[in-house]
Amino acid sequence: MAWWKFLRPSGATQFDVANAHTVELTKRHPMVSLSKQGAAVGNLRINLSWEMRTSDTGGWNKQGGGGLFGRRMNLFKPEIVQAAGPAMVNVDLDLACMYELADGTKGVVQPLGNFLGDLNEPPYVKLSGDDRFGGTSGETIYINFDKRDEFVRLLVFVYIYDGTPAFDRTHAMVTLFPSSGPRIEIPLSEREPQARSCAVVLIENRKGELMVRREVKYVYGFQAEIDRLYGWGLQWGRGYKTKV
Repeated sequence: MAWWKFLRPSGATQFDVANAHTVELTKRHPMVSLSKQGAAVGNLRINLSWEMRTSDTGGWNKQGGGGLFGRRMNLFKPEIVQAAGPAMVNVDLDLACMYELADGTKGVVQPLGNFLGDLNEPPYVKLSGDDRFGGTSGETIYINFDKRDEFVRLLVFVYIYDGTPAFDRTHAMVTLFPSSGPRIEIPLSEREPQARSCAVVLIENRKGELMVRREVKYVYGFQAEIDRLYGWGLQWGRGYKTKV
């Protein structure tokens, strides 16, 4: 039996293997069971990181577009320097999580309003920090799966708090680090130039089994529009961050 078959659970729980320590949820294989890989205990760490890309100078092409032949030919071409126009995308991405608990409690953990949550008390979801500049550290949410029976569903989403709506030019990645098994990556690479928010991943408790499903649904509004899309039923108002 090929070695990668040991990494793929049976049934609908499938994923694409990037290497032995990473899986990527895709449209073709959007789901994975945390329970089947023994990761439905301890703390799940969810990280958002992103890189600033040039706004209109073809920064995405540097990621290898055009096939192998095209990439080889580009080795002999000088970089195109644009003398005028916007140079960098200015954007502040926020990581957030809507939760629904078994007792019917619903809410959100997010930087806006300082709703940072709690890991050892309801909602058993905690946001650590607010990174306004991207980079490798990014923002992190922790979920206490020792309280897994308290969860009905969790929706992790990303929104652009400030700056240009630029999901298509900001290379963002949401990564899940379970307590065991490979980490799970969900890149936000679709071209949605006017979207301001994206529902990234849904975690559901299905009769005791914790399932992770890739969503990657872009919307042109903010939290209230994602709420309506998933029927959460929360009341939303305008919020601001403190200035740094």
